[in-house]
Amino acid sequence: MHVLTAIISIIAVFIFGNWRNWKKYHATLIFFALGNLAYNFLTANYFLWRLDADFLSNHTMTEMSYTFIVFPATGLLFLDNYPEEVMKQIGHTLQWIFIYAVWEFVFNVTGDIEYQYGWTYWWSVAVLFVMFPILKLHVEHPLIAYVLFGVVAIVLIWWFEVPVHVPVEER
Repeated sequence: MHVLTAIISIIAVFIFGNWRNWKKYHATLIFFALGNLAYNFLTANYFLWRLDADFLSNHTMTEMSYTFIVFPATGLLFLDNYPEEVMKQIGHTLQWIFIYAVWEFVFNVTGDIEYQYGWTYWWSVAVLFVMFPILKLHVEHPLIAYVLFGVVAIVLIWWFEVPVHVPVEER
C-alpha cells in the first residue's frame, strides 16, 4: 500500500497540481517533511503509530518515501489549489482532511499501520485538523507555524508520555 501511495501521489501532483510552482511552497514542503522527521526521531523507541513496511521496503524506507515523496506531493496539491474565498478554503481543508483520514482508515483496515501507547485512528484524524491549517499558515507566517507546531508536539509528547531522553555525557 505504501509504495502505491507514493506512486499515486506522484501521478496526482503531475495531473492535478502545478508542479512548476514547487519553489513558491518549497519552505513549507520542507516544514512538512521536518515534522515527519521530528516525529520519527523523537519516537524512535516509542512509536505512537507505525507504518508497516511493504514488500519492497522496510520501515525506514517507507518513512523516507512519505517524508520526501508523499508529503511534499500532497502538500503541493493542498497549497497550490488553495482557494481565495473563506468558505471554499474551509471546504478545501476539510476535503484534504477527509482524503488523509480515508487513506489512513484503509491502512488501518489492511493492517498497514499499527497504533500503540494509546494512539488511535481518531487521534490521527484530530491531528489532521491541526496539520492542514498549520501548513497553510506556514506559507504566510512561518515563525508562528513553527511555534504552534512546537506547542502541539510538546502537548502530544506529554499527553502520550513519550520518553524523550536527553543523553548525559559520560565523563
